[in-house]
Amino acid sequence: MRNLKLFPLLSLLALGACTLGPDYAGPPAALPLPEEGAGFVRAGDAPVTAEPPLAQWWESLEDPMLAELERQALVASPDIAAAEARLRQARAVLRIDQADDLPTVSASGTYLHARLPGFDLDSAEAGEGTDGSTGNGGAGGTSATDFYNLGFMASWEADLFGGRRRSVEAARASLDAAEASLADTQVSLTAAVAQAYVSLRGLQQRIAYAREGNALQRRELELMRQRFAQGTVSQIEVEQLAAQIENSTAGTVPLGAEAEGYANALAVLTGQAPGALDAALIADAPIPLPPASVAIGDPASLLRRRPDIRAAERRLAESTARIGVAEAARFPHLNFLGILGIGGTDPTDLTRLDDFAALAAPMLQWTLLDFGRGEAQVTQAEGARDEALAQYRAAVLGALRDAEDALSRFRYRRQTIASLARAEQSTARTAGLMRQRYEAGTTTLIEVLEAERGHIDAQENLATAKASLTGDYVALHKALGLGWESTGRFSPARIGTDDGPQSRVEDSGR
Repeated sequence: MRNLKLFPLLSLLALGACTLGPDYAGPPAALPLPEEGAGFVRAGDAPVTAEPPLAQWWESLEDPMLAELERQALVASPDIAAAEARLRQARAVLRIDQADDLPTVSASGTYLHARLPGFDLDSAEAGEGTDGSTGNGGAGGTSATDFYNLGFMASWEADLFGGRRRSVEAARASLDAAEASLADTQVSLTAAVAQAYVSLRGLQQRIAYAREGNALQRRELELMRQRFAQGTVSQIEVEQLAAQIENSTAGTVPLGAEAEGYANALAVLTGQAPGALDAALIADAPIPLPPASVAIGDPASLLRRRPDIRAAERRLAESTARIGVAEAARFPHLNFLGILGIGGTDPTDLTRLDDFAALAAPMLQWTLLDFGRGEAQVTQAEGARDEALAQYRAAVLGALRDAEDALSRFRYRRQTIASLARAEQSTARTAGLMRQRYEAGTTTLIEVLEAERGHIDAQENLATAKASLTGDYVALHKALGLGWESTGRFSPARIGTDDGPQSRVEDSGR
């Protein structure tokens, strides 16, 4: 008979191997992905090599100041600190979920004083007042008693339908997503530092060329005024040139404010107050240029490398596990409560270690009527899974578009650089020829100055284009998902098998 009484309980425990909810089978394959080893569509006819891209891609720019700023940013950026804090929270949540599957043991000390009207416990035990004739005994009396207890209480919920296992699975996926988000923050941060630095150096060169051109214009104005004094030019021509100079000066002034803004941005990105880097950045330096060839990999390796795709895939895994949590909540819950302690109605009872009380209390709970609440929670979890799936698909397609767009801009920018470089060389030759003619007495100094100013304008345009080219190089590496290194559990998402061949785009604009 005793075994028959335990049969229902043993049957429920046997269900502990049951885990409700769908099993996550990895990222979906039904995506319009390129074939393994296929190249990027926008690579054009650029030559390719099989070398893999560098994680710390900024080192290829060979700028010590930029490399130091990147190091400082990765160490001291508030964005990195916030992402690391979220990672620690995710680790703690995983530990909590894992601990929830284990018994809970607590120690307690209890003192209880009870005054119970309507019954005199002492009189009842002595057999007095059973006829109700006494005022304090039996019914109608009062009883006061003390109770002392020291003991332990343990509780545990059996994971009959895998709800806790699914919760741990979801927490582990959330931890992976947090690690991938940290890597994605590193990618965005390193790209932002490089963009700000390149923009600053480009502005510094533009300001230098603008000042040089302005000085030539003022010298030109001086000569124009001399010619006006000699009656060879009109007052209108002098005033037109003066207005042109003032307009050029006014157009140069905002460049200084813009440069200071980039210096402030670099300070904040490296965890410092605005202005902290002014002394280090005030000296003009050349614009860092991309190397002659750039490793870009292939689309398949891109999808395995980009941390935002990994984060989206891990959130999909988490939301899938949450369905099992919601489904398990609709089924019975079996809790075990155990109490072990010593005590009695007198404090000396606490010393009687051979006389203890023990209680084992299994409790089965099942919500039979919830008016559809449980089913709605499952539907909600399934909707969250479908949303995560759509976001994962969007992340994959967005990553492919980012890479293709960045590659296209980088490729066409190189063509622009080549044209502007030829234009700059042409204006340099023109200025040289005009200087020779002036020395031979066949042209005026004003014409020489105009030719030199044209050369300076061409140099400024070329410098602007070079800064844009390096900016496109930075954007390309951000689109490729570079700029992070694995420091924990995180590893790129597996979409496909081994990495396909890498490719490099030759840069003819160096």
